[in-house]
Amino acid sequence: MLKIVSVAVFVGMSSCIKAAGTVPAGQIVFFRSFFAIFPIIVLLAFQGKLGTAFSTKRPLNHIARGVVGVCAMGLGFFALTRLPLPEAITLNYAQPLLVVVFSSIFLGEAIRVYRWSAVAVGLVGVLVISWPELTLLGSGAALGDQEVLGVIAALVAAAISAVAMLLVRNLVQSEPTATIVLWFSVTASVVALLSLPFGWQALTPAQAGLLIAAGFCGGLAQILMTAAYRHAEASVVAPFEYTSMLLGIAVGYLAFGDVPTVHMLVGGLIVVAAGIFIIWRERQLGLERARTRQATPPQG
Repeated sequence: MLKIVSVAVFVGMSSCIKAAGTVPAGQIVFFRSFFAIFPIIVLLAFQGKLGTAFSTKRPLNHIARGVVGVCAMGLGFFALTRLPLPEAITLNYAQPLLVVVFSSIFLGEAIRVYRWSAVAVGLVGVLVISWPELTLLGSGAALGDQEVLGVIAALVAAAISAVAMLLVRNLVQSEPTATIVLWFSVTASVVALLSLPFGWQALTPAQAGLLIAAGFCGGLAQILMTAAYRHAEASVVAPFEYTSMLLGIAVGYLAFGDVPTVHMLVGGLIVVAAGIFIIWRERQLGLERARTRQATPPQG
């Protein structure tokens, strides 16, 4: 339930950003990151952990994760303002597929044929979703088309976000979740603020309100997501991420008049199936490793 609510709040965040219109990506990242700090601080104060939340021996690792995360977030928000809401959400599903690929390339993790096959199938689904825009790009008929740029931005954002996930994997080995989240929000706010000279625009009261709401939603959703993973195994919780596709379709249609295309529906189902298979396979391998450890007698 916590995961489903967190997904709904994240969709609400995306909807607020889309409703704000074509605001510069750096400006959106600042509002999303800065105002996310407030609900996180409230939670830390309630838990009595506020005084130690910033304590770390790895500040450079946190900053690196923040810079990479800002790049992914900025491109993702750029895509969100140029694409229908369901399509922008569904293209982000490429991220867990790319995490598998990058884990093999950068971390040397052994990836067996089942997961490679699921990644290949999932990327075919991404291609199906993107095909109408990529065809336009190849023909040169609409090179400046905003949707083409949106698709490219969404896919690059998914790739950079996968790198950010690898950095988080490294951080969680020694850092508390609250420290990671708070460092990211503060770092992202500072980095996004550096984009101010590159064309921030004056916001209407409605736009400012929507972006502030997006920030609060982002912080609240992070808290709910963290709580979800604390109460159940990742393999149980993670598949519920895909409820965002259904919510995205519903909100996109009701709020923005976005009608999902056949390409989006078919490709989305392929990507979701591949993602769920990878999660299931990770669970099976985890159970195998646990049985092996139990069967191995202690040394000495």
